[in-house]
Amino acid sequence: MRVKNKSIIVTGSGGGIGEGIAKRLAQEGAHIIVNDVNVALGEKVVADIVAAGGVASFFAADVTRSDEVRALVQAAVDRHGALDVMINNAGWTHRNRPALEVSEDEFDKCYAVNVKSIYLATVHATPVFRAQGGGSFINIASTAGVRPRPGLTWYNGSKGAVITTSKSLAAELGPDNIRVNCINPVFNPDTGLAAEFAGGPLTDERKAQFRASIPLGRFSTALDVANAALYLASDEAAFISGVCIEVDGARCV
Repeated sequence: MRVKNKSIIVTGSGGGIGEGIAKRLAQEGAHIIVNDVNVALGEKVVADIVAAGGVASFFAADVTRSDEVRALVQAAVDRHGALDVMINNAGWTHRNRPALEVSEDEFDKCYAVNVKSIYLATVHATPVFRAQGGGSFINIASTAGVRPRPGLTWYNGSKGAVITTSKSLAAELGPDNIRVNCINPVFNPDTGLAAEFAGGPLTDERKAQFRASIPLGRFSTALDVANAALYLASDEAAFISGVCIEVDGARCV
């Protein structure tokens, strides 16, 4: 098992990509803290993992609130004796529309969930990693931060911030044996935010437009992203830091 007994937090793992990551890493022996603001969804993911023979528990926390992120990190330490990997997956987007039509509240929420959450995870998990002699952050960014699409300007910018921040942190925290990496998924129609990305219901026409921009000819799946996270969380990636893995079927080429 590639992450056997590693203590791993996955934020926003009550569904979609986060759920896929939590379940895949649990299959490989990780002890998972499933985090979400939706208790029912998060506990369902935990139940699925446990039923499949894995180790998981739920912790409700809003990743935009410092006190709640601090408690989330402490929960991993209390329950598993350590925190080896923190996967910052929770994300949000405004609806696909012209930049000037996005409200200030939408902008603030987008940057709070996508960027402030990285700040808070870093503030609260880094001291734990340092005390242990190392650790790993995996931040789920997006191809939107590399090859932005019109209509998602402020979301694109938030994911660009995640990418640049992750690279900077990798350089800064490397001497503490703390690795920081990104994963950039391309569009996935099965996530809860897919209709917002598309600007409306996912019609066959809208799906075709997105698919046409992906050379491998299909969308990303939660499993695609989870397999990349598994590699970065494993000891196989012990010398990998400051990189972004595009899980995008060559979309960003």
